[in-house]
Amino acid sequence: MSNPSEFNDKVALVTGATSGIGRATALQLANLGARLVLSGRDEEALAEAEAEAREAGEEVASIAADVIAESAATDLVQFAIQRFGRLDVLVNAAGVIGSGTVADTTDDQWSEMMRINVDAPFRLIRAAVPELKKGEGSVVNVSSVTGTRAFPGIVAYCVSKAAVDQLTRCAALELAPDRVRVNAVNPGVVVSQLHRRGGMDDQAYAAFLEHSKSTHPLGRVGQPDDIADAICFLAGPRSGWITGETLSVDGGRHQTCAR
Repeated sequence: MSNPSEFNDKVALVTGATSGIGRATALQLANLGARLVLSGRDEEALAEAEAEAREAGEEVASIAADVIAESAATDLVQFAIQRFGRLDVLVNAAGVIGSGTVADTTDDQWSEMMRINVDAPFRLIRAAVPELKKGEGSVVNVSSVTGTRAFPGIVAYCVSKAAVDQLTRCAALELAPDRVRVNAVNPGVVVSQLHRRGGMDDQAYAAFLEHSKSTHPLGRVGQPDDIADAICFLAGPRSGWITGETLSVDGGRHQTCAR
């Protein structure tokens, strides 16, 4: 069972904290005693997330940032250090999805997907390493079922998440001697803004969620808290002997790859 003081004295940086999995994770970490740095692009939504997290935890700070900006990784890590004096946990929850096949995905679409979903987590991990080493810290990347299974029509997204999984494993091996753990969660379909930001209108999204009940063996889509539970477990002391894991949290979907 989780402990309300599980993350006491720990400082966690969460990207993509304005909605969905990132926001749910921030709230859970606050409830578990963490001091938080929240980041996102939407300043209004970020302020709302900060206020909500502060109701659960006293020490919360936020910084608006685009994770693909050249200095974003360094700026975010330095902000955490300046505000709280340390960094113990990094949650890379920011990400995007977009449709496109091998035949019709443009170079720009491909590059944008890789920049946000792969380059940004890599740069953040790299920037955070010196601090994480000081306190045997941990990293949790938000990947996807598409990192482990192939799906047609979203080729750039699938490849980007497969890269996140391999980044997770490589970083875990390299940082293990310093007792820094690196893991990932691989969600199935989760109710969030991800697909709507990827181009689905409300009607198409509602139909997609209804159909997705049949593609997940447990018969339902996920909620952000389903994934946040797993992230907090992997980030904290209860998973102290787990690293390099890509944990499927998808109602069994990775076992069927049902479309």
